[in-house]
Amino acid sequence: MVILQRPIIIRSDYCNHEKRSLKLHSTVPPSLLVSNSQQTQNPAVLFPPANQSVAAIVFGDGPETQLYPLTKRRSEGAIPIAASYRLIDAVLSNCISSNIHRIYALTQFNSTSLNSHISRAYSGLGFGNEGFVEVIAAYQSSDNNGWFQGTADAVRRCLWVLEEYPMSEFLVLPGYHLYKMDYQELIKAHRNNKADITVAASVARRIHDPGFGFLDVNSENQVLEFRLKLEGGPIDNHSAKGSRKSNDTALSSITSMGIYLINRDALKRLLEEHFPEANDFRTEVIPGAISIGMKIQDYAFHGYWEDMRNIEAFYQANMQSTKSTDMGYNFCDNESPVHTSRRCLPPTLITDSVITNSVVGDGCILNGCRIKGTVIGMRTRIGNGSIIEDSVIMGSTLYQDIYSQPNAEDSENRKGTDIPIGIGEDTQIRKAIVDKNARIGKNVVIINKDNAHEGDRETDGYVIRQGIVVVLRSAVIPDGTIL
Repeated sequence: MVILQRPIIIRSDYCNHEKRSLKLHSTVPPSLLVSNSQQTQNPAVLFPPANQSVAAIVFGDGPETQLYPLTKRRSEGAIPIAASYRLIDAVLSNCISSNIHRIYALTQFNSTSLNSHISRAYSGLGFGNEGFVEVIAAYQSSDNNGWFQGTADAVRRCLWVLEEYPMSEFLVLPGYHLYKMDYQELIKAHRNNKADITVAASVARRIHDPGFGFLDVNSENQVLEFRLKLEGGPIDNHSAKGSRKSNDTALSSITSMGIYLINRDALKRLLEEHFPEANDFRTEVIPGAISIGMKIQDYAFHGYWEDMRNIEAFYQANMQSTKSTDMGYNFCDNESPVHTSRRCLPPTLITDSVITNSVVGDGCILNGCRIKGTVIGMRTRIGNGSIIEDSVIMGSTLYQDIYSQPNAEDSENRKGTDIPIGIGEDTQIRKAIVDKNARIGKNVVIINKDNAHEGDRETDGYVIRQGIVVVLRSAVIPDGTIL
């Protein structure tokens, strides 16, 4: 018997790939290729459609991660969210809905999982022969034997690839933020203002600085000053000069989202002529462009935006996905779907369980448990009598016979490998994040019993961040443990 106070949400990845009319643009054509397409096309009009003239550059990881230990073995963009997705899916889906057909994903740190996900998820979703999602992993060459030193350095070293098509603008995107934006509106504003660079900024986040800086803009949305406070240092101000100075004293301050639409020629001049040694867009190229008098415009974004600045922000974003009202990001939007990998998983099996206000992924085995306000990832196994509340359970990458001996490769910690992957019987978990392939024994209590705000117990398989217990990937929590 299953008692549901609210209908359980079991994610179906397949339905996200069905043809449908998108909220922002027309239906996506049937074949997207992850490729190194060489075909070119000359623009026929002054401003050709975005799918012909704008390419997206998506970064799979950030300069300074605050999501450790979730990033111990993966990049930010590869972190699972809302039971069935990865963080990068939200950004790539924005591109698809905005009719941007050429997407470059630049990856470097812990990129194996992310590269694999992008290749699997976006190799059968289509834009036609000239659309693609191309992964460009960090590389060494005879000209440069080092790795990417930052976002600007990565783009500079990949210009030879990015220039294969006659793009007029490049849209630079962090691949680990959660939001829905119609990039067509951003492109339209950029072109109407005849800007060199347009910076998307969050109206809702005026006070909090997520690390991308504050923009001081005038009544015409022209950026006159950029202020960035680096961790442990003073605020760094960069002001516009020359013809870009304005007598408008009615300045407003707005938070940069780290999203930049840059003209092709301006990008080349900035990276190769003005700032050939610059490594980062956020701290060097954008402030430098303002300082030399380029026309920088602000595009005000009024919607929900979460930059995943720390573990608590990631946790709250997951918790909001379990709500039926006042949710920040709608994963169930049929008109503007979130795309991800198709998986051949059986339906979730629920036996004698009570599940309320939760999101449950495919292929789970839930036996005689109580689950409330929780995200349950794919292939999760929860034993009889267990209670899971206000938590994020990321699931596992494989099924395991609970009577078999696990493969040693499944866990870095050999101790307790007789405990199967999943959550054992009579276990209680509250306000926690359990990473993939964790082995949690019977009669375990994970409730942050000491109400600690921070704690580093990696050797014991967990840490505490902002009061949230984070059980590490492949960790082993023995029977009877109380955390």
